[in-house]
Amino acid sequence: MVGWNPAQVWPAEEPLPEPLKGKAWPWILGAGRFGLLAVQRLITDTDHPAVVVDGNRQRLMNISEDCPLVKVHGDIFVFLSNQALADDQWIIPAVPVHVAYGWMLMELGKKGIARRLSVPDIVDNHVPHPLRTPAGTVYASHATFRCPDDCPEPEDHCTVTKKPRPEKLYQTLRHLTIPAFGTVVIQSRQLAPGVGGYTGGHLKEALRIIEASPGPYLVATSCSCHAVIDALSWEDPF
Repeated sequence: MVGWNPAQVWPAEEPLPEPLKGKAWPWILGAGRFGLLAVQRLITDTDHPAVVVDGNRQRLMNISEDCPLVKVHGDIFVFLSNQALADDQWIIPAVPVHVAYGWMLMELGKKGIARRLSVPDIVDNHVPHPLRTPAGTVYASHATFRCPDDCPEPEDHCTVTKKPRPEKLYQTLRHLTIPAFGTVVIQSRQLAPGVGGYTGGHLKEALRIIEASPGPYLVATSCSCHAVIDALSWEDPF
């Protein structure tokens, strides 16, 4: 392909078109409510467009063609597996799945045996307000209320309670010591009010830690106040 039509919907199974290669345009994974908020707050001019990926074609078509973005239809993990992930590539997860964890399982599975594990029960005692799913995922949060979707994540206080902010949750998780488990934490960094993400470099750094020492791991993605935690085991067959 020698050109790119802004109205075109690109398939997730194919690498991005030539005009986009080598450009670390933000990848917004999901075109639902939070994906659209990311588009509105992060993409302000044609010099900084984005790639938006969603499995629902109609959601993509509902985004105005005036927005400077590339629409990609398909599964987000299929999309990620077909792209060259640069260290400076920003990824904004806006889907109800643990993207970093799913990506790591996918990458580890290419080189060895990667299995999903339930997060050990003891973790619940070490994180604030844990919420455990039947699949063994744990969500943690400093908040006991629904946070505003435009929180600027101030350093010293909560925008709702006005109280001093507790220790940043990603720091708490980095200090977590669970017998027999290693821990890797991907910090979600705020790019705009209510919009957070991480780079390809952050993901690959966490992956290298696991690859270097096979065994069971906790994998967490966390901002200052909220986190999602999953677990996996990695076996290198060689």
